[in-house]
Amino acid sequence: MTALGLLVTISGMLHKVRSTRQSSSGRVYLEQILSVPPSATTLVMSTDGESNLRYTNATIAARGTHFIDVSFTAPAGDLRWVIFDDLSGAYQYFVNRALPNISILRTLWRLAPEHFTHGRTHLKDEPLPDFDLYAKSTNVQDETWQLADGSYITKYDWSNAVRDRDFYGLNVVQDTSHFRVGQKTTQPVGKVWGPWLWYLNNGSIPDVEKKRAKELKHFPYKWLDNSAYRKRGGIEGTLLLSDGRPASKAGTNDKGRFSFDDVRTGSYGLIAYSNGSKLADVYTNFTKSGITVTKDKTLNLGRLKWNVADRDKRIFQVGDFDKKALGFKNGGLPYQHGVTEDSPANLTFVVGKSKTADWYYASSAIGKWTIEFEVSAAEIAANKTAILSVSLAGYSQSGALNVDVNGQDYGTLSKDNLTSDPALYRSGKTSGEWRFIQHRVEPGVLVEGVNRVGFSVTRYTKWRGFLLDSIILEWE
Repeated sequence: MTALGLLVTISGMLHKVRSTRQSSSGRVYLEQILSVPPSATTLVMSTDGESNLRYTNATIAARGTHFIDVSFTAPAGDLRWVIFDDLSGAYQYFVNRALPNISILRTLWRLAPEHFTHGRTHLKDEPLPDFDLYAKSTNVQDETWQLADGSYITKYDWSNAVRDRDFYGLNVVQDTSHFRVGQKTTQPVGKVWGPWLWYLNNGSIPDVEKKRAKELKHFPYKWLDNSAYRKRGGIEGTLLLSDGRPASKAGTNDKGRFSFDDVRTGSYGLIAYSNGSKLADVYTNFTKSGITVTKDKTLNLGRLKWNVADRDKRIFQVGDFDKKALGFKNGGLPYQHGVTEDSPANLTFVVGKSKTADWYYASSAIGKWTIEFEVSAAEIAANKTAILSVSLAGYSQSGALNVDVNGQDYGTLSKDNLTSDPALYRSGKTSGEWRFIQHRVEPGVLVEGVNRVGFSVTRYTKWRGFLLDSIILEWE
């Protein structure tokens, strides 16, 4: 087949996507999604938000009994389409050749809104806003519009966490560095992004759920002829805390046992951290480097010891340590724009009386939040020095926050020492980029009776500020 013939074939497939009639629910689903801007019918792949990949040729790079692997060639790399005879859709992946240092590589679908009327993530399944609304509203920031009634339309309300994703309706840009610190990273030659699958059906959720389950069973795909992609092994072990508790929940079972299958061969580091629940008091990380994954073998790391702080030294803790704002007022789902403005300027939390839900998920307005707690003379005599740990679930500049203990200043958190992430102003109420700051509270600062830890916002930026995780004070 000629390059022109390939382009005609792909164009016909895209036309089929555009013209396929919707189901009675008005939904058409893809397993890997993409986005729904105003009327257009094209697919774009780009880096860092720029339409900068120019394809100069198209060839059939590989073929099997029931599929062809089509390569669209650009100077920076190759976009591959893998098309099976009986598949309503196609796999795609990208192979790097000469990409510059980048923070985002993304594919973007532009589809006709009259055909694709609904959006779906594992959190939301509902009609997309009517495009007529945009013309009647005010654009207040990127991809965010305010309606006459004061409410907002924004694509970021359709966000979800990577680990929780299953499949998407046609509404969300595939995961990029949004909600992460956007550091540009060198990309090695031959690096593969994907494969991912876009899948067309009549709007049936049970159908796409079955398709997803089938795809998971077939991962890693045998049809992808890439030696690095195919070389995989495994890792397993057991993680125990230094105080005897198993590191349970999330990536481990109740006894602290974990395993990773189908890991690309190479050298890795293992990092474990608290995900709340039974480990809500643990703020240290477990880190082990020099782990080598070998093809077709499972490396058993044995019993690993995770050193943690002595819980008996704890003076107080506000909020579970999980790198998230869960448990606080307005923290967690749903994604919603502008909720930072509901947080008070001034707030007092009394240890032993106030509840976690009395503390707000984000601090933004100019004012002071205070934690009041009591310390006995015996505690001061026995311990003297304390450690104040401030865990931030995110920070969106340009807010500034002064930290003090009983009036003793411990510096300012701001854009001068924190890298900004966009979680707060892009509908995030759970987490952005985690930061952890500790201050040594010297003898004489804490006194017998009532003490106060203060957080004073001295600079305010609308919809931005400090996304909070946990504040811990303990004896050193």
